[in-house]
Amino acid sequence: MNRLVEAFSPFCHHCKELAPKWQTLYEFYYTSDPLPASQEPVDSKSSLNSFTRYYDFKFAKLDCVAFGTACSDIGVSSFPTLVLLKDGKEIKRSVGNRDMKELSSFLEDALETIRPGSRSTGGLNLPKVGASESENSKDVAKPLEKGVPTDETLERATKDRTKPSQAPNPEGTSMKFTSEPFQKHITRTLDSWFIKFYAPWCHHCQAMASNWAAMARDMKGRLNVGEVDCTVETKLCKDVHVHSYPTMVLFKGTERVLYEGLRGVGDLIDYAEKAIDASNGVQNVTAFQFEELEKKEEVLFLYFYDQATTSEDLQALERLPLGSIGHGKVVKTNDPALIKRYKITTWPRLLVSRDGKPTVFDGLSPADMRDVPRLTRWMQSVWQPLVPELTAANARDLMNRKFVVLGILSRERSDEFAIAKREIKNAAIEWMDKQAQAFQLERQELRDAKQLRIEEAEDRNDQRALRNAKLIRINMDDIERKDVAFAWVDGVFWERWVRTTFGISVKDGEKVIIMDEDASCPWPAIGNLKLIEVAESAILG
Repeated sequence: MNRLVEAFSPFCHHCKELAPKWQTLYEFYYTSDPLPASQEPVDSKSSLNSFTRYYDFKFAKLDCVAFGTACSDIGVSSFPTLVLLKDGKEIKRSVGNRDMKELSSFLEDALETIRPGSRSTGGLNLPKVGASESENSKDVAKPLEKGVPTDETLERATKDRTKPSQAPNPEGTSMKFTSEPFQKHITRTLDSWFIKFYAPWCHHCQAMASNWAAMARDMKGRLNVGEVDCTVETKLCKDVHVHSYPTMVLFKGTERVLYEGLRGVGDLIDYAEKAIDASNGVQNVTAFQFEELEKKEEVLFLYFYDQATTSEDLQALERLPLGSIGHGKVVKTNDPALIKRYKITTWPRLLVSRDGKPTVFDGLSPADMRDVPRLTRWMQSVWQPLVPELTAANARDLMNRKFVVLGILSRERSDEFAIAKREIKNAAIEWMDKQAQAFQLERQELRDAKQLRIEEAEDRNDQRALRNAKLIRINMDDIERKDVAFAWVDGVFWERWVRTTFGISVKDGEKVIIMDEDASCPWPAIGNLKLIEVAESAILG
């Protein structure tokens, strides 16, 4: 948290002169919209585009007559003193009375440090002391309505925020950026940009240069593409936290997602296509449209809303697709058929459907459904398909501290490949059902144990034991469980890895290996390897 504290004395003449200027400055910044292109309502407490939330910044006043010790703790010896604090530690200070321009300059420097590239280099049109608005604030966007959203409200809440300022990538090229254009085109807009950070001497950057240019040509008129030479723009690359080359990042305003996929032309274009889809907002679907999507997508996130869903809920929803690009498509619905299918009784709700198997986000309150970081963490935990293909990009996520049921398959034998995938998928679904039943049984046992302690305390009339029993919280998250992941690997493409790791070849037929990543070896042990046949009963047995 960043705080700008005015330490003053109510008897100080200079403090009295500063007071109206400080109040005007506070009101000007506190009610400002950090992203001029945004159509969000600027609600200082809940808006995602409020000054307070965007900069994690608050103003404060400290009366040094009433709180002398607090002023001494931050080294205030004269009045008025402005102290900029970050997480309780001083960053810089200013002593004495100042005019509006000097106060604004002090604050602008601080804000630029917090969010590099977010402040205008030409200065602001500041209000006069005591004024209720400045010239900058006369033309403000009409806020989105709260309460019951009509179809028009829903469209405005979702689509207007993502409308590009102009046609994207009109030349079909990768635009070379320096710091100032980067701020103008990316930081201060809600346009989507796919940016490559590179160094000319980097061999990997040189190798992918033609692929990047080909992707940019394919994205002509569809997605903005750019690049930054980090040997020239060192500060910009440092601000974006570039640690290796090439680093590719998808930007949309202040949101950013690191691209960690392969660097082939097809891989880059596939990701860019999904980025375009995510930039168009969250699609509203009917039951029929959702069923059609299920035939094409292995992972679908479905958001249920009703007439009481507010614009704040929808704004939080709009932030989710960017982080899930390449992992799962996010859609929304209020179709009664889908509500009945998934037995939804509270709104809004979010669930993931993986190969038709639903998992519901456990948050119920409005605060839970607007907690974007928590929603994103949950999505990351469930966005792998039930039986994904093991690749270099997802290997770490799949095999981190898990039992892994890994099918060694071959696409060359199409019939056997399809049968093997179906058997592994059926085993995964049955395993999930058994785990869900075990979870419910374990939770019920804990509840029964709690109730038994309450009844025993009541029988003994032991009030202390009764209070302690009632205070017992049943938290299933505290119980350690080892995850089980199901996956398959192309035994032809990864032939060398399969042979050196497991000592087998897919040419001898499809097999399944169960690995414990903590033990760093497959089970059964390599020295006495007994492979499992690709059959549901064999895998679960």
